[in-house]
Amino acid sequence: MLIKLLRIYLRPYWPLVAGVVLFQLIGTVASLYLPSLNASIIDNGVAKGDTGFITSTGMVMLAISAVQLVAAVGATYLGARLAMSFGRDLRAAIFDRVLLFSARELNHFGAPSLITRNTNDVQQVQMLVLMTCTLLVMAPITMIGGIVMALREDVGLSWLVAVAVPVLAVSIGLVVRKLGPLFRVMQTQIDAVNRVLREQITGIRVVRAFVREPQEIERFDKANGELTGTAIAVGRLFASMFPIVMLIMNLSSVAVLWFGAQRVESGAMQVGSLTAYLTYLIQILMSVMMATFMLMIAPRAIVCAERISEVLNTESSVEMSPNPIPLRAERYGEVELRRTTFTYPGADHPVVRDVSLTARPGQTTAIIGSTGAGKTTLISLIPRLFDATGGSVTVDGAEVRDLDGDTLWSKIGLVPQRPYLFSGTVASNLRYGNPEATDEELWHALRVAQAEDFVREMPDQLEAAISQGGTNVSGGQRQRLAIARALVKKPEIYIFDDSFSALDVATDARLRAALRAETRDAAVIIVGQRVATIAEADVIIVLEDGAVVGRGTHDELLATSPTYAEIVDSQLSAEEAAA
Repeated sequence: MLIKLLRIYLRPYWPLVAGVVLFQLIGTVASLYLPSLNASIIDNGVAKGDTGFITSTGMVMLAISAVQLVAAVGATYLGARLAMSFGRDLRAAIFDRVLLFSARELNHFGAPSLITRNTNDVQQVQMLVLMTCTLLVMAPITMIGGIVMALREDVGLSWLVAVAVPVLAVSIGLVVRKLGPLFRVMQTQIDAVNRVLREQITGIRVVRAFVREPQEIERFDKANGELTGTAIAVGRLFASMFPIVMLIMNLSSVAVLWFGAQRVESGAMQVGSLTAYLTYLIQILMSVMMATFMLMIAPRAIVCAERISEVLNTESSVEMSPNPIPLRAERYGEVELRRTTFTYPGADHPVVRDVSLTARPGQTTAIIGSTGAGKTTLISLIPRLFDATGGSVTVDGAEVRDLDGDTLWSKIGLVPQRPYLFSGTVASNLRYGNPEATDEELWHALRVAQAEDFVREMPDQLEAAISQGGTNVSGGQRQRLAIARALVKKPEIYIFDDSFSALDVATDARLRAALRAETRDAAVIIVGQRVATIAEADVIIVLEDGAVVGRGTHDELLATSPTYAEIVDSQLSAEEAAA
């Protein structure tokens, strides 16, 4: 998965990759010549007292050092630009994919995991790209070049390289082998910490209302402690790497000096060659260390790449038609469900069973039923938050599966059961569906939604700040702002999913009266729990266990539907008891 990600998302940046390799090659070759020149100064300059040779060779070394510096800066710059561009494109790809997900895929992954994958996981793969550009490209060049140059200095000590390199590689490889499973566990535990933290922040009112702070602290401490324990285990393995590397490098240096001194004494080798050989051996071992250091990063990056690929390879269960059909002009916002059925994956029974209904422009269609009757699931099939598993859902006579997504969604104004406001201002939230709406249109929508009064009382009115999720306004204000947002869009189909539940009876009545005039040319579908909210609808659909058990006006259902009559009686009894 990692190789596939790199191949796909680095493809546009091959010139940068080539530039990094070229700079690294130039810098590494330059660094390999410096020990040899230093040996020449010792053997041919210092030993013979040739000041001119020392000066000229020193100038050459300075020039090579300058080339090495420029190459290092160039490689680092291009590598950083490459890694940052790669990370940007990968995050954008994940975000674009998530935007296409239906509610089914979003529930499968969960918001905390998707956030972790688009931040921490991408960062780990991006770090691997950066370290590859700065270390891994240089490591094999240094290793091969160092071996060649060391053999040029003295073949008799080559056995030291043949022993030291495999010992170092095997020692570090054994440590790296244990890191992979730990990194996989660590990423899952980061998901868990994010999930708990997000739940506690989002549900802080519930936590305080039920005095659950100690239990939530304990819950977070457990998730945090598990992550800390895994991180400590990883840290211990990392900590063992450096003593191993230093031990092998020091032992190798001592061995070179010990056996090299004997060869110098016998005249088979000069002092300068010995110092150069020692430098080359250190360079070779350092390149091995850099390569193994990359292996330390790679296991975590591989795990992260698998998690990222899981998102990128997941196709939405709501597939857009490759050849969408145009809508016919003679219809205007008509919704029809014919024997529609929906079953969740793995469920034994459908949530919606054989439902048929028609919502026409200028009419209000209401859906009522007990909790869990399938009301929200049913209306979610219209904007294709889910796709029906049986029957058909049509808008203006066209099956929704055959329509272009933007065309379908542009016709629908949805106010969900739990309205969500985005961080920004009142105006930015209201213009979410119509960026070109004027301030007058915004105030008109607020007036219809019975939200004008409290917005005018805000210090900045339309420019008043709204926090993420709309947590700085009440539940009723949030619902009214969401209704106003749908009105600003001016769609042909309005879907209100229990969107009046947080309103008092008087505000509910005023809002519905204002809506009737505003939506007289549109199809209106209302999901309600209160009978008062839906009593004036043209058609009321009664759902029970996902099936239609009653259909008609309020008066007709009172006479023909025991389920509806029971709902009405229970609410009247509750009101009488409250009175």
